[in-house]
This record gives sequence, structure tokens and C-alpha cells, in this order.
Amino acid sequence: MATDDDREIPLPLKLWPCSNGEFVPPTIDPVRAEAMRRARRSVDDYAVRLGWSRRRFLTSSCGMAAGLLALDACRSEARRSAPTSTTWPGRSQPTITGSGGTFAVPDVAATESELATSVLTPPAGDPIIDVQNHLLDYELHPNAVEFTSFPQAGCGDPDRRACFSPQRWADLVFAQSATTMAVLSAIPVVGEANPLSIEAMERGRRVAADLCGDGRVLIQGHAVPDVGRFEAVVAAMEEVVAEHEISAWKVYTHAPNGWFLDDHDPERPQLGERFLTEVERLGVPVVAVHKGLAGGNAAASPADIGPAAARHPDIRFLVYHSGYEVGTVENEFRPDGGGVDRLIQSLQTAGVSAGSNVYAELGSTWRIVMGDVDQAAHLLGKLMVAVGEDNLLWGTDSIWYGSPQDQIAAFQSFEISAEFQERFGYPALTAERKAKILGHNAVRALRLDRVLTDRCEPSAPTDTAAEPGANRTFGPVSRRDVIATFRREHPWMTA
Repeated sequence: MATDDDREIPLPLKLWPCSNGEFVPPTIDPVRAEAMRRARRSVDDYAVRLGWSRRRFLTSSCGMAAGLLALDACRSEARRSAPTSTTWPGRSQPTITGSGGTFAVPDVAATESELATSVLTPPAGDPIIDVQNHLLDYELHPNAVEFTSFPQAGCGDPDRRACFSPQRWADLVFAQSATTMAVLSAIPVVGEANPLSIEAMERGRRVAADLCGDGRVLIQGHAVPDVGRFEAVVAAMEEVVAEHEISAWKVYTHAPNGWFLDDHDPERPQLGERFLTEVERLGVPVVAVHKGLAGGNAAASPADIGPAAARHPDIRFLVYHSGYEVGTVENEFRPDGGGVDRLIQSLQTAGVSAGSNVYAELGSTWRIVMGDVDQAAHLLGKLMVAVGEDNLLWGTDSIWYGSPQDQIAAFQSFEISAEFQERFGYPALTAERKAKILGHNAVRALRLDRVLTDRCEPSAPTDTAAEPGANRTFGPVSRRDVIATFRREHPWMTA
């Protein structure tokens, strides 16, 4: 019989609305809500058939398969109940009659553990490199701005701030997922208020090494060209390069003040060209820049990516979130479209072709669209066309959403439909292309000399996967929560 604690364990496939604190999450659609209800109702039956406890099922690959099967079934039913043919409003294009994609999970995977694992987990021997991760170290920075209104603060630790610790992050990302390497990426906080300083990143690297062995974690240098004198910014960048081994520079062009990489707006500080010149001089020619997911902030538009990339072909630009914005439904590319279309249009206008020096990254973006197979297919398909199948990068924005394993499983089993391939010219999402996106492309983008492909085997046992909150969706889940989070925890953006 299931205990009360067992019934509190959420499904491993986390589709409920959630935010990383930078955007208001979209309301869950009826299909996803129904899929989660069906999957929850099926748990007891599946667990009994396997002779497992409810807890064991919910923390297994079979539990993940059950969620994806329910989602696929609900999407198919919704499609069949809709008119037999549909056209996108206001578009002169061929009629779409089928689904944009599907999760290729056999029905029996919910009760066959080995099959579920083989379908939902990338093959051994391929790296899974998550290029956008975050932690918050309040032991190292006890007076830093607190993020304790985020739901992950309810992880069960008496000290709510410990829910963001390097130890919690390393366990969620490495021990509780198939991730083999990760990049710790800066957040838009400066000075003493920053709980993710480069020193905190170095500590996270050591914690991960103690848990799983050395070499799994890369770190970035945080550059803030629009704070203080530019000469001081350059001096800080020089100090970072001299004292730390970094894989890239992380910048936020929309926070705190707003500027562009290509200096196209004369009303804003002209910092882009000066910053990129210093990037080239300092010998770490990789810029990871947050674009999109900024509530429509104009300075977070990816319009500057194409011109900057064309002007600096020796710099590799990693476009975090790919320019995606909540509220924009991703369809086929339009030159005047929003969201990801803005990035594509910027590249086309500047003459930056696929396979060049621009890489699109999927952190939070995939998490938001993966429950909508049409949007997911359009997003992945048009990005593979625009930047190239060798320039699309895996990222999850962990640990804001807990363990990234559900995102990995959904991506590994997702396929773009033959109809969408034919009508829109999208490539098939083959096993080879998935392997590139999940890891091999990051090896090229970051020019890695050492690549780990083995999964983490903790040196000390960890049983957090069996805790009632193991599958919890981390991050603000309502509009009110997100707005409150901004006001309390993003003073550098609201001041």
C-alpha cells in the first residue's frame, strides 16, 4: 500500500509551469494538464504490475516513460478531436494535418525497465555536456542576496539556502542525471551580493570532483561592461583570466543597464565593440550571452548577434536561450516573427551562415516547449537549419528545475515528424544529431581538450533520488511568485 510520503512524490516528467526567475511561465495547456493527471492515475497500476513500490516507480525510467506516453496519447487525442485540417492563422501556407513531433516511447516501456532506460537515456560513450548550470553558495557568501522565495528552497533542508548549495547542485546534475560534464554560468549579480561568484564556481568544481571525479565542470568569467569605468572592467577581466581557467565569458546585455554587442543603438552605451576587442585580446574567444527570456526587455533581443558575429569571426557566440521569449508561439520561421525568429533573422541579414561562429543554446527554452510537440519541432527544426546541426547546444538552466534528467529523457525520445520535415525542410532528429546536440557540439564550441563520456558514479552513496521531493519542479510556478521573486531577489535589475 502506498504511504502518504509515497503519494507526495511528483512524477519524474515535470511539465507544470515553472520559471528560473527571469520570466513569467506560460499557463499550462489542457493537454499537458490532462497528461499529468492520467500519468498520476496510472502509477499504482504500473507499480503493482512490476511488483514495485510507488516510490520506486516514480523515481525510475519506467515512471518517466509513463509520463511521456500519457503526454503523447493526449496530444494525439487532441489532434484527432480538432478539425481534420488546420492552417496557421494569417498564413498562406500548406495545410498541416498531423503532429509536429512525437515521443518515440514504446507502450511497454512503462513496465519494462531495461527498455525504458535504453529509450530514454543516451547511449553510453557519448558525452552529455550541459552548457548552462547555476548554483548559489551561501556558505562562501553568507551576506549575498537571498533566493529563498524560490520553491526549491523547500527541498527539506532546515537551512533553506542550502537547497542551492554546490553539494545539492552536484547531486542533482551528476548523480541524478546522465549529464557527464557541465558549465557553471554566471548570474547577473555583481559584487558582495553575488552568491555565484567565480570563487563559488571553483568550489562547485571541487565539490563535483569529490563526488564524481575531476574534469566534469567548466566555469565562465562574468563580464559586466556597463557597470563602472570600462578600464576597471578590463582590469577585472584580466584578473579573472590570470587566476582562473575559464571556458567562456558570460554577459547579460539587458542587465543592469542595457547595451548591445554591435552598438547599433546610439542611445545606449557604446560598449559592444570595446568589449569584444578585449575578448579577442585576452585569449578566451567565447562569449555566452543571455538573449530572450527577459520579459520583452529590448536589450535582450538577439538582433545584435548577427552583426557582432560577422564583425568578429574568431569569436564563438553562444546564444543562451536562443532568443526565445515566453508568449511567442514558435511556428515556422517568419522574418518579422518574435522569439527565436529574431535570432535567425539577425543571422540572415548579417550573412552569418549555418555552421559558422554562432551557437544556439536550449537552456529553459527546451524545458518550456518540450510538452508541446508542434512548438518543439518548429524550435529544433528551424534552429538546426539556421545555425546548423553542429551549432545547437544542450543546456538546462539547472538547478532551477531540479534534476535535468526529465529534459534529457524527453529530448532523447523526441522525433520531428515526417510531415514537418517535408513541409518546412527540417532535418530529421536522428540519433546522430541528438548526440551532437547533447554533447559533441559543445566539444567544438568550447574547444575541449578533455571530454568525459562516463556517467558519474558517486564516491559516496547518495539516496536523494528516493526522497519525497526528488522529482519536485524547482522555480517560481505562478505569475505572482515570479513578480515577487523579481522584486525581492533581483535588486540589480529593478533598482
